[in-house]
Amino acid sequence: MSQPLRLALAQVNATVGDIAGNVRTVLAACGRAREAGAHLVVFPEMVLPGYPPEDLLLRASFVEENLAAWREVAGSVRGVTVVAGFVDRDARGRVCNAAGVAEGGRVLGVYRKMHLPNYGVFDEMRYFRRGTEPMVFPVGDRRVGITICEDIWVRRGPVAREAKEGANLILNISASPYHAGKWEVRRDLVAAHARRNGLPVAYCNLVGGQDELVFDGGSMVVGPKGDVIARAAMFSEEMLLCDIGGPSGGGTIAPIPSLEEEIFRALVLGTRDYVEKNRFPGAIIGLSGGIDSSIVAAVAVEALGPSRVLGVTLSSPFTSRESVEDAHALSRNLGIRCIDLSIAEAFGALTGTLAETFAGRAADTTEENLQARVRGTILMALSNKFGSLVLTTGNKSEMSVGYATLYGDMAGGFAVIKDLFKTMVYRVSRWYNKSRGRDVIPERVLTKPPSAELRPGQKDSDSLPEYDLLDPILKMYVEEDRSVPEMAAAGYPEDVVRRVVKLVDGSEYKRRQAPPGVKITPRALGKDRRMPITNRSNG
Repeated sequence: MSQPLRLALAQVNATVGDIAGNVRTVLAACGRAREAGAHLVVFPEMVLPGYPPEDLLLRASFVEENLAAWREVAGSVRGVTVVAGFVDRDARGRVCNAAGVAEGGRVLGVYRKMHLPNYGVFDEMRYFRRGTEPMVFPVGDRRVGITICEDIWVRRGPVAREAKEGANLILNISASPYHAGKWEVRRDLVAAHARRNGLPVAYCNLVGGQDELVFDGGSMVVGPKGDVIARAAMFSEEMLLCDIGGPSGGGTIAPIPSLEEEIFRALVLGTRDYVEKNRFPGAIIGLSGGIDSSIVAAVAVEALGPSRVLGVTLSSPFTSRESVEDAHALSRNLGIRCIDLSIAEAFGALTGTLAETFAGRAADTTEENLQARVRGTILMALSNKFGSLVLTTGNKSEMSVGYATLYGDMAGGFAVIKDLFKTMVYRVSRWYNKSRGRDVIPERVLTKPPSAELRPGQKDSDSLPEYDLLDPILKMYVEEDRSVPEMAAAGYPEDVVRRVVKLVDGSEYKRRQAPPGVKITPRALGKDRRMPITNRSNG
């Protein structure tokens, strides 16, 4: 072969439905790739319509606009071969998840995804028809095979067929959603295909946030022996260049962040894109002086900048002086504005209104929830008046067991840490302070016992098992579908396990009404886990 093939993997952030904007992104990247001397520029799965477009695919006008966008891209690009994901129609007019190949203003071919995922967050069989044929196309004196996302998650998929048809390089264009540590799974998967077929494999992944999903990028090229020879950064747009073949082949290899940094950056990207793509001017956060609201505020500042984040303290008769001090210390450290609003008068008015009706009944969680609902009402009023989005602060431990107030602390537009167990909230918060070289989140916030402060002397452990015990049980039940006997056999107290399972099952109606939040774990409390609300199973 005469010269190395210079490959450009365009790891871009596409927006669902912004087809014209996505076309501009693709054409601009094609220009940069051509200037960099690339022979082939590759874009992620469904880059033109954005991914996942969900029921937009049921609108014929949306599909036609996307087809026109592909024709525009194919007819405009010169000097470099382009591969881009879009929605195609087959000969019978059925919708397909496709990758188009064009060069010199003409279409060389279209590949249709052969394996459609229909699990977890994926519903591709609802929309698409499967492709049936592999595709190999020429780039100079090389032959390149193309696959789309799930095609490489199947061992006996199109990769082997394309290798037999003479491919020298395999491409995979993906929109693979993030969960913590998933980059390792992808790397091992791509490497296995490369070794099995003795071919380099290039993997181009989408980057950006879309509702609760985050696409983390991490595009890579793996050599025929399974070694990574080029890798893009995670959570940012990048044009990854890699020379395939020749004595000095390869490209830059971005470092991999620690788990805590990886999670923090996923939260930042998901929050930023949710706010920006939905055109909110900023964010509002109720600051309790606790760890959850503190890390949410830190994420918001990293995502949007301090001038676009407003903190609000909402003191009740049970709020400690230390909590208000900690909220203000955090605000100063982050450089955000913080306002103090008391809920005492509104709470008193509500309890007065209900006094005759509640006569003879002792105070209980009703009065605690009233405080949370007053806070939610005030935060949403601020959102209505100023247009900014309320970020809720509940974590996965609380959301799993229903330790949250419907229409209270659950009120808001985006739940930043709803897929982070409490123990991981602490880990990420400590990493955040360490990465900044100072205690941005005050040390007292990290060491004091967590409390909702809705009654005198309240601690979370009054209502829940300690988080070090609770979180492993929740992981087994919520993420792994383990039964009560299995969890008890693993060494967890059966009475605690049964209590936790009852709390989880009884809180499904709350979670169904919760705002979306960033998916961090393999099985989040959203589209990943679709449990019936009416449910008499016993775990």
